[in-house]
Amino acid sequence: MSTPAPTPLHHHIAQLVARHGPLPFSTVMDSALYDETHGFYTAAGGAAGRRGDFITSPEVGPLFGAVIARALDSTWDELGRPDPFVVVEGGAGVGTLAVAVLAASPRCASALRYVMVERSPVLRARQRTHLAIAEPATALGVPGGHDGPVVASLGELPSARITGVVLANELLDNLAFDLLERTPDGWSEVRVGVDSASADLRLNRHLVPAGDAARGAGERFAPAASVGAVVPWQRGAAEWIADAYALLDRGRLLILDYAVRTTAELGNRPVGEWLRTYRGHQRVDDPLEDLGTADITVDVAADQLDAAVGHAAVVRTQAELLRVHGIDDLVARGRREWTERAAVGDLAAIKARSRVREADALLDPQGLGGFLVLQWSRGMS
Repeated sequence: MSTPAPTPLHHHIAQLVARHGPLPFSTVMDSALYDETHGFYTAAGGAAGRRGDFITSPEVGPLFGAVIARALDSTWDELGRPDPFVVVEGGAGVGTLAVAVLAASPRCASALRYVMVERSPVLRARQRTHLAIAEPATALGVPGGHDGPVVASLGELPSARITGVVLANELLDNLAFDLLERTPDGWSEVRVGVDSASADLRLNRHLVPAGDAARGAGERFAPAASVGAVVPWQRGAAEWIADAYALLDRGRLLILDYAVRTTAELGNRPVGEWLRTYRGHQRVDDPLEDLGTADITVDVAADQLDAAVGHAAVVRTQAELLRVHGIDDLVARGRREWTERAAVGDLAAIKARSRVREADALLDPQGLGGFLVLQWSRGMS
Protein backbone atom coordinates (compact mmCIF):
# COMPACT_ATOMS: atom_id res chain seq x y z
CA MET A 1 0.00 0.00 0.00
CA SER A 2 1.53 3.28 -1.15
CA THR A 3 1.66 6.72 0.39
CA PRO A 4 -1.81 8.31 0.80
CA ALA A 5 -2.49 12.00 0.57
CA PRO A 6 -2.93 13.63 3.99
CA THR A 7 -6.69 14.24 3.88
CA PRO A 8 -8.54 15.23 7.09
CA LEU A 9 -9.77 11.64 7.38
CA HIS A 10 -6.19 10.40 6.98
CA HIS A 11 -5.19 12.46 10.00
CA HIS A 12 -8.19 11.19 11.96
CA ILE A 13 -7.27 7.56 11.22
CA ALA A 14 -3.65 8.22 12.17
CA GLN A 15 -4.82 9.61 15.51
CA LEU A 16 -6.95 6.52 16.14
CA VAL A 17 -3.95 4.28 15.38
CA ALA A 18 -1.84 6.28 17.84
CA ARG A 19 -4.45 5.66 20.56
CA HIS A 20 -5.57 2.12 19.80
CA GLY A 21 -2.87 0.53 17.66
CA PRO A 22 -3.29 -0.80 14.10
CA LEU A 23 -6.95 -0.72 13.01
CA PRO A 24 -8.96 -3.38 11.19
CA PHE A 25 -9.25 -2.62 7.48
CA SER A 26 -13.06 -2.64 7.91
CA THR A 27 -12.84 0.28 10.35
CA VAL A 28 -10.81 2.36 7.92
CA MET A 29 -12.99 1.46 4.93
CA ASP A 30 -16.22 2.23 6.78
CA SER A 31 -14.86 5.64 7.78
CA ALA A 32 -13.61 6.33 4.25
CA LEU A 33 -17.06 5.68 2.80
CA TYR A 34 -19.51 6.66 5.54
CA ASP A 35 -17.85 8.96 8.10
CA GLU A 36 -20.40 11.71 8.82
CA THR A 37 -17.88 14.50 8.27
CA HIS A 38 -15.42 13.13 5.73
CA GLY A 39 -16.97 9.99 4.17
CA PHE A 40 -17.15 9.54 0.40
CA TYR A 41 -20.89 8.81 0.34
CA THR A 42 -22.07 10.76 3.37
CA ALA A 43 -20.06 13.97 3.13
CA ALA A 44 -18.70 14.11 -0.41
CA GLY A 45 -21.95 12.77 -1.86
CA GLY A 46 -20.18 10.24 -4.07
CA ALA A 47 -22.60 8.53 -6.40
CA ALA A 48 -23.00 6.37 -9.45
CA GLY A 49 -23.76 7.82 -12.85
CA ARG A 50 -22.12 9.35 -15.89
CA ARG A 51 -21.15 12.40 -13.83
CA GLY A 52 -20.35 10.38 -10.74
CA ASP A 53 -17.53 8.05 -9.86
CA PHE A 54 -18.69 4.79 -11.45
CA ILE A 55 -21.46 3.39 -13.68
CA THR A 56 -23.93 0.77 -12.45
CA SER A 57 -26.68 -0.93 -14.44
CA PRO A 58 -29.48 1.49 -13.46
CA GLU A 59 -27.37 4.45 -14.62
CA VAL A 60 -26.88 2.94 -18.08
CA GLY A 61 -30.51 3.88 -18.78
CA PRO A 62 -34.11 2.91 -17.97
CA LEU A 63 -33.98 -0.50 -19.66
CA PHE A 64 -32.48 -2.23 -16.62
CA GLY A 65 -35.30 -0.97 -14.40
CA ALA A 66 -37.90 -2.03 -16.96
CA VAL A 67 -36.60 -5.61 -16.87
CA ILE A 68 -36.36 -5.61 -13.06
CA ALA A 69 -40.01 -4.49 -13.03
CA ARG A 70 -40.84 -7.62 -15.02
CA ALA A 71 -38.89 -9.75 -12.53
CA LEU A 72 -40.87 -8.19 -9.67
CA ASP A 73 -44.11 -8.95 -11.48
CA SER A 74 -43.03 -12.57 -11.85
CA THR A 75 -42.38 -12.91 -8.11
CA TRP A 76 -45.68 -11.14 -7.33
CA ASP A 77 -47.49 -13.74 -9.46
CA GLU A 78 -45.66 -16.63 -7.77
CA LEU A 79 -46.61 -15.27 -4.34
CA GLY A 80 -50.29 -15.14 -5.31
CA ARG A 81 -50.40 -11.38 -5.99
CA PRO A 82 -50.30 -10.21 -2.36
CA ASP A 83 -51.39 -6.70 -1.38
CA PRO A 84 -49.25 -5.08 -0.11
CA PHE A 85 -46.34 -6.36 -2.16
CA VAL A 86 -43.25 -4.84 -0.55
CA VAL A 87 -39.98 -4.29 -2.41
CA VAL A 88 -37.02 -3.19 -0.30
CA GLU A 89 -34.04 -1.89 -2.28
CA GLY A 90 -30.79 -1.74 -0.34
CA GLY A 91 -28.23 0.85 -1.38
CA ALA A 92 -30.83 2.78 -3.35
CA GLY A 93 -28.62 5.84 -3.85
CA VAL A 94 -30.53 8.75 -5.36
CA GLY A 95 -33.39 6.45 -6.44
CA THR A 96 -32.43 5.82 -10.06
CA LEU A 97 -33.59 2.20 -10.10
CA ALA A 98 -36.83 3.04 -8.29
CA VAL A 99 -37.63 5.71 -10.87
CA ALA A 100 -37.07 3.29 -13.75
CA VAL A 101 -39.09 0.49 -12.14
CA LEU A 102 -42.06 2.79 -11.54
CA ALA A 103 -41.80 4.31 -15.04
CA ALA A 104 -42.15 0.80 -16.49
CA SER A 105 -45.67 0.56 -14.98
CA PRO A 106 -45.34 -2.96 -13.56
CA ARG A 107 -48.51 -5.03 -13.21
CA CYS A 108 -47.96 -5.14 -9.44
CA ALA A 109 -48.12 -1.34 -9.22
CA SER A 110 -51.45 -1.15 -7.38
CA ALA A 111 -50.08 -3.35 -4.59
CA LEU A 112 -46.48 -2.11 -4.74
CA ARG A 113 -44.81 -0.58 -1.70
CA TYR A 114 -41.27 0.37 -2.73
CA VAL A 115 -38.93 1.06 0.18
CA MET A 116 -35.56 2.60 -0.67
CA VAL A 117 -32.85 2.00 1.93
CA GLU A 118 -29.88 4.36 1.74
CA ARG A 119 -27.38 5.00 4.51
CA SER A 120 -26.17 8.34 3.14
CA PRO A 121 -28.38 11.28 4.17
CA VAL A 122 -26.92 13.28 1.26
CA LEU A 123 -28.16 10.73 -1.27
CA ARG A 124 -31.50 10.24 0.53
CA ALA A 125 -32.16 13.97 0.28
CA ARG A 126 -31.61 13.81 -3.48
CA GLN A 127 -34.26 11.08 -3.83
CA ARG A 128 -36.95 13.68 -3.14
CA THR A 129 -36.04 15.66 -6.23
CA HIS A 130 -37.66 13.06 -8.50
CA LEU A 131 -39.82 10.85 -6.27
CA ALA A 132 -42.80 11.50 -4.02
CA ILE A 133 -41.76 10.01 -0.70
CA ALA A 134 -44.40 8.72 1.74
CA GLU A 135 -44.05 7.92 5.42
CA PRO A 136 -42.51 4.47 6.00
CA ALA A 137 -45.54 3.34 7.99
CA THR A 138 -47.69 3.95 4.90
CA ALA A 139 -45.41 1.94 2.67
CA LEU A 140 -45.17 -0.97 5.09
CA GLY A 141 -48.75 -0.79 6.34
CA VAL A 142 -51.85 -2.85 5.71
CA PRO A 143 -53.70 -2.72 2.38
CA GLY A 144 -56.61 -0.37 1.84
CA GLY A 145 -56.74 3.39 1.58
CA HIS A 146 -53.38 3.75 -0.18
CA ASP A 147 -53.41 2.61 -3.78
CA GLY A 148 -49.94 1.83 -4.99
CA PRO A 149 -47.33 2.43 -5.90
CA VAL A 150 -46.20 4.00 -2.64
CA VAL A 151 -42.52 4.93 -2.17
CA ALA A 152 -40.70 5.37 1.13
CA SER A 153 -37.10 6.05 2.12
CA LEU A 154 -35.17 4.75 5.14
CA GLY A 155 -31.61 4.95 6.42
CA GLU A 156 -31.53 1.26 7.35
CA LEU A 157 -33.43 -1.94 6.71
CA PRO A 158 -36.97 -1.93 8.13
CA SER A 159 -37.79 -4.13 11.10
CA ALA A 160 -41.22 -5.30 9.94
CA ARG A 161 -41.51 -8.67 8.20
CA ILE A 162 -42.60 -8.41 4.58
CA THR A 163 -44.05 -10.42 1.75
CA GLY A 164 -42.16 -9.42 -1.36
CA VAL A 165 -38.59 -8.87 -2.50
CA VAL A 166 -35.42 -7.53 -0.95
CA LEU A 167 -32.95 -6.55 -3.65
CA ALA A 168 -29.58 -4.86 -3.85
CA ASN A 169 -27.61 -3.87 -6.93
CA GLU A 170 -23.90 -3.25 -6.30
CA LEU A 171 -24.34 -2.67 -2.58
CA LEU A 172 -22.48 -5.52 -0.90
CA ASP A 173 -19.18 -4.64 -2.57
CA ASN A 174 -19.28 -1.36 -0.62
CA LEU A 175 -19.83 -2.92 2.81
CA ALA A 176 -16.76 -2.91 5.00
CA PHE A 177 -14.65 -6.07 5.14
CA ASP A 178 -11.46 -7.23 6.81
CA LEU A 179 -8.36 -8.68 5.18
CA LEU A 180 -6.75 -11.99 6.12
CA GLU A 181 -3.34 -13.22 4.98
CA ARG A 182 -2.01 -16.76 5.11
CA THR A 183 1.46 -16.80 6.69
CA PRO A 184 3.85 -19.68 7.48
CA ASP A 185 2.38 -19.67 11.01
CA GLY A 186 -1.28 -19.66 9.92
CA TRP A 187 -3.74 -16.84 9.36
CA SER A 188 -2.93 -13.23 10.20
CA GLU A 189 -5.07 -10.14 9.91
CA VAL A 190 -3.97 -7.26 7.69
CA ARG A 191 -4.53 -4.08 9.68
CA VAL A 192 -3.82 -0.41 8.99
CA GLY A 193 -0.95 1.10 10.91
CA VAL A 194 1.13 4.25 10.75
CA ASP A 195 4.73 4.67 9.63
CA SER A 196 5.91 6.84 12.51
CA ALA A 197 9.17 7.56 10.70
CA SER A 198 7.38 9.35 7.84
CA ALA A 199 6.81 13.10 8.07
CA ASP A 200 3.18 12.79 6.93
CA LEU A 201 2.39 9.76 9.14
CA ARG A 202 1.67 7.60 6.12
CA LEU A 203 -0.69 4.67 6.62
CA ASN A 204 0.71 1.23 5.94
CA ARG A 205 0.00 -2.48 6.02
CA HIS A 206 0.48 -4.13 9.41
CA LEU A 207 0.10 -7.85 10.14
CA VAL A 208 -1.22 -9.07 13.49
CA PRO A 209 -2.06 -12.64 14.56
CA ALA A 210 -5.66 -13.45 13.63
CA GLY A 211 -8.15 -13.83 16.46
CA ASP A 212 -10.25 -16.97 16.83
CA ALA A 213 -13.13 -15.72 14.65
CA ALA A 214 -10.84 -14.44 11.90
CA ARG A 215 -8.75 -17.59 11.93
CA GLY A 216 -11.93 -19.69 11.76
CA ALA A 217 -13.15 -17.69 8.75
CA GLY A 218 -9.87 -18.22 6.93
CA GLU A 219 -9.93 -21.95 7.55
CA ARG A 220 -13.59 -22.24 6.60
CA PHE A 221 -13.56 -20.25 3.37
CA ALA A 222 -9.99 -20.69 2.09
CA PRO A 223 -8.57 -23.80 3.77
CA ALA A 224 -6.08 -24.55 0.98
CA ALA A 225 -4.76 -21.00 0.59
CA SER A 226 -1.04 -20.79 -0.04
CA VAL A 227 1.36 -18.74 2.06
CA GLY A 228 1.07 -15.10 1.01
CA ALA A 229 -2.54 -15.41 -0.15
CA VAL A 230 -4.86 -12.61 0.96
CA VAL A 231 -8.65 -12.96 1.16
CA PRO A 232 -11.49 -10.68 2.28
CA TRP A 233 -13.51 -11.57 5.36
CA GLN A 234 -16.84 -10.00 4.41
CA ARG A 235 -18.56 -9.72 7.74
CA GLY A 236 -20.46 -6.57 6.80
CA ALA A 237 -21.98 -8.17 3.70
CA ALA A 238 -22.81 -11.37 5.58
CA GLU A 239 -24.56 -9.46 8.35
CA TRP A 240 -26.56 -7.43 5.84
CA ILE A 241 -27.60 -10.59 3.99
CA ALA A 242 -28.67 -12.30 7.22
CA ASP A 243 -30.76 -9.28 8.23
CA ALA A 244 -32.30 -8.93 4.76
CA TYR A 245 -33.23 -12.61 4.59
CA ALA A 246 -34.76 -12.40 8.06
CA LEU A 247 -37.08 -9.64 6.78
CA LEU A 248 -38.84 -12.06 4.48
CA ASP A 249 -41.98 -13.79 5.61
CA ARG A 250 -42.37 -14.98 2.04
CA GLY A 251 -40.47 -13.85 -1.00
CA ARG A 252 -37.03 -13.48 -2.52
CA LEU A 253 -33.68 -11.94 -1.71
CA LEU A 254 -32.00 -10.85 -4.93
CA ILE A 255 -28.38 -9.64 -5.09
CA LEU A 256 -26.66 -8.33 -8.22
CA ASP A 257 -22.97 -7.56 -7.94
CA TYR A 258 -19.51 -8.33 -9.25
CA ALA A 259 -19.03 -11.53 -7.36
CA VAL A 260 -17.30 -14.90 -7.35
CA ARG A 261 -18.59 -18.19 -6.09
CA THR A 262 -15.87 -18.87 -3.52
CA THR A 263 -13.47 -16.96 -1.29
CA ALA A 264 -10.71 -19.34 -2.38
CA GLU A 265 -10.94 -17.92 -5.91
CA LEU A 266 -9.95 -14.51 -4.56
CA GLY A 267 -7.03 -15.98 -2.64
CA ASN A 268 -5.61 -17.23 -5.91
CA ARG A 269 -5.62 -13.73 -7.45
CA PRO A 270 -3.58 -10.57 -6.73
CA VAL A 271 -5.30 -8.32 -4.20
CA GLY A 272 -5.42 -5.43 -6.66
CA GLU A 273 -7.69 -7.43 -8.95
CA TRP A 274 -10.53 -7.75 -6.43
CA LEU A 275 -9.92 -4.81 -4.06
CA ARG A 276 -10.51 -1.70 -6.17
CA THR A 277 -10.77 2.04 -5.63
CA TYR A 278 -12.46 4.49 -8.01
CA ARG A 279 -12.57 8.25 -8.32
CA GLY A 280 -14.22 10.01 -11.26
CA HIS A 281 -14.42 6.74 -13.27
CA GLN A 282 -10.67 6.19 -12.83
CA ARG A 283 -8.95 3.42 -10.89
CA VAL A 284 -6.87 4.51 -7.89
CA ASP A 285 -4.05 2.12 -7.04
CA ASP A 286 -4.06 2.43 -3.25
CA PRO A 287 -7.25 2.09 -1.16
CA LEU A 288 -5.59 4.20 1.54
CA GLU A 289 -4.88 7.05 -0.86
CA ASP A 290 -6.95 10.23 -0.36
CA LEU A 291 -9.25 8.62 2.19
CA GLY A 292 -12.79 9.88 1.91
CA THR A 293 -12.52 11.04 -1.69
CA ALA A 294 -12.83 7.72 -3.53
CA ASP A 295 -15.04 4.65 -3.66
CA ILE A 296 -13.64 1.37 -2.27
CA THR A 297 -15.08 -1.90 -3.56
CA VAL A 298 -14.47 -5.64 -3.40
CA ASP A 299 -15.56 -8.70 -5.33
CA VAL A 300 -18.29 -10.38 -3.30
CA ALA A 301 -17.66 -13.97 -2.22
CA ALA A 302 -20.94 -15.91 -2.57
CA ASP A 303 -19.89 -18.70 -0.21
CA GLN A 304 -19.68 -16.25 2.70
CA LEU A 305 -23.23 -15.05 1.92
CA ASP A 306 -24.55 -18.61 1.66
CA ALA A 307 -23.15 -19.29 5.13
CA ALA A 308 -25.05 -16.27 6.49
CA VAL A 309 -28.35 -17.38 4.96
CA GLY A 310 -27.91 -21.05 5.79
CA HIS A 311 -28.33 -22.45 2.30
CA ALA A 312 -26.91 -21.90 -1.16
CA ALA A 313 -28.19 -19.26 -3.54
CA VAL A 314 -29.37 -19.91 -7.06
CA VAL A 315 -26.58 -18.33 -9.11
CA ARG A 316 -26.70 -17.00 -12.66
CA THR A 317 -25.27 -14.08 -14.58
CA GLN A 318 -26.95 -10.72 -14.97
CA ALA A 319 -27.30 -11.39 -18.70
CA GLU A 320 -29.14 -14.64 -17.94
CA LEU A 321 -31.49 -12.93 -15.47
CA LEU A 322 -32.31 -10.14 -17.91
CA ARG A 323 -32.99 -12.58 -20.72
CA VAL A 324 -35.28 -14.69 -18.52
CA HIS A 325 -37.35 -11.59 -17.87
CA GLY A 326 -37.66 -10.38 -21.42
CA ILE A 327 -34.87 -7.97 -22.28
CA ASP A 328 -34.62 -9.40 -25.79
CA ASP A 329 -38.33 -8.71 -26.36
CA LEU A 330 -37.95 -5.12 -25.16
CA VAL A 331 -34.93 -4.62 -27.41
CA ALA A 332 -36.78 -6.06 -30.41
CA ARG A 333 -39.58 -3.59 -29.79
CA GLY A 334 -37.01 -0.81 -29.61
CA ARG A 335 -35.53 -1.80 -32.97
CA ARG A 336 -38.99 -1.84 -34.57
CA GLU A 337 -39.86 1.57 -33.14
CA TRP A 338 -36.55 3.02 -34.28
CA THR A 339 -37.07 1.66 -37.81
CA GLU A 340 -40.58 3.08 -37.94
CA ARG A 341 -39.73 6.48 -36.47
CA ALA A 342 -36.11 7.10 -37.46
CA ALA A 343 -37.16 9.53 -40.19
CA VAL A 344 -39.19 11.48 -37.65
CA GLY A 345 -36.37 11.59 -35.12
CA ASP A 346 -38.70 12.39 -32.23
CA LEU A 347 -38.20 11.52 -28.56
CA ALA A 348 -39.85 8.11 -28.97
CA ALA A 349 -37.40 7.24 -31.75
CA ILE A 350 -34.41 8.36 -29.70
CA LYS A 351 -35.57 6.31 -26.70
CA ALA A 352 -36.04 3.26 -28.90
CA ARG A 353 -32.54 3.56 -30.32
CA SER A 354 -31.11 4.10 -26.83
CA ARG A 355 -32.72 0.87 -25.65
CA VAL A 356 -30.63 -1.14 -28.10
CA ARG A 357 -27.41 0.51 -26.92
CA GLU A 358 -28.31 0.02 -23.27
CA ALA A 359 -28.87 -3.69 -23.86
CA ASP A 360 -25.39 -4.06 -25.35
CA ALA A 361 -23.88 -2.71 -22.11
CA LEU A 362 -26.17 -4.65 -19.77
CA LEU A 363 -25.55 -7.97 -21.52
CA ASP A 364 -21.80 -7.61 -22.12
CA PRO A 365 -20.26 -10.80 -20.68
CA GLN A 366 -17.00 -8.96 -19.99
CA GLY A 367 -18.81 -6.19 -18.15
CA LEU A 368 -22.19 -5.77 -16.48
CA GLY A 369 -23.64 -8.86 -18.15
CA GLY A 370 -21.04 -11.00 -16.41
CA PHE A 371 -22.02 -9.84 -12.93
CA LEU A 372 -23.46 -12.61 -10.76
CA VAL A 373 -27.06 -12.67 -9.56
CA LEU A 374 -27.59 -14.49 -6.26
CA GLN A 375 -31.14 -15.45 -5.34
CA TRP A 376 -32.47 -16.95 -2.13
CA SER A 377 -36.16 -17.79 -1.70
CA ARG A 378 -38.21 -18.10 1.49
CA GLY A 379 -41.68 -19.57 1.84
CA MET A 380 -41.88 -20.26 -1.89
CA SER A 381 -41.88 -23.50 -3.81
